[in-house]
Amino acid sequence: MRLDDFDSSINVEDQRGGGGFRGPGGKIGCGSLIIALVGALVFGINPLQTLGALQNMQGSAPPQALPGKPGSLAESCTVNAFSRESCNALASLNKTWEPLFQKAGIAFTAPKLVFYSRDGQSGCGAAQSAMGPFYCPADQGIYIDTDFYNEMERQMQAGGDFARAYVMAHEYGHHVQNLVGTSDQVNEAQRRNPPMANRLSVKLELQADCYAGVWAARNKDKIEPGDIEEGLTAAHQIGDDALMASAGRTPVEAAFTHGSSAQRMAWLRKGLETGNEDACDTFSTGTSPGTQ
Repeated sequence: MRLDDFDSSINVEDQRGGGGFRGPGGKIGCGSLIIALVGALVFGINPLQTLGALQNMQGSAPPQALPGKPGSLAESCTVNAFSRESCNALASLNKTWEPLFQKAGIAFTAPKLVFYSRDGQSGCGAAQSAMGPFYCPADQGIYIDTDFYNEMERQMQAGGDFARAYVMAHEYGHHVQNLVGTSDQVNEAQRRNPPMANRLSVKLELQADCYAGVWAARNKDKIEPGDIEEGLTAAHQIGDDALMASAGRTPVEAAFTHGSSAQRMAWLRKGLETGNEDACDTFSTGTSPGTQ
């Protein structure tokens, strides 16, 4: 995917050993959130979706994100090729989604991208590499240890620049959900109806997949041959059933929190084919596009 180079408008924080930059932008209040270690090498973890744990906290405040180290945006975004790709994707995602929010009359705040290595801190608590990339609604941050992309390729057979862009776009989809209030609504519905918690989590994750496809569709001039196949392969490989099977477990739909391989591919494809965020209503149409 031939994304344009990042610019100085993006907000990046670096918790790695060297360099670092924190761009403009504030933080929202931190809630009492727990990040569940759902399993190694699973991206798309939304700390808001910890299935009942959110409302059981006793008011303990999570640790604040570590401050970015002195340095420059260019230093943080060029530590390695994956860092540059992530920054390029963030800039593209901002430019794609902000006009859609303006058109809808909804206030837009760009998220920050936080790089860390092995261990870090987010507004939602600890950040650990085994969690994979995740979005923290408490500080509107997308957290990435770029070593994860090596694991995607080696252990998941889900390499390629578009597969990595899909990771960023999926996490950005959670930011969109946070801004429009979908995440809060799901959180409240899970609290009121715990038996539905997993199903609601799946719907939220599949919508983020669809939003990733919408972004790609609106940047189709940047897509190269083979990109779509890379994205669909990644969506397949991180389906709950595929992950359970690769871990030697029998896939059990009731335990799914992100959706099956077929569902994740279908909703990514839905976004790619329509380029329309309104087509990503997983809550009305069910977990497969076009079903009730």
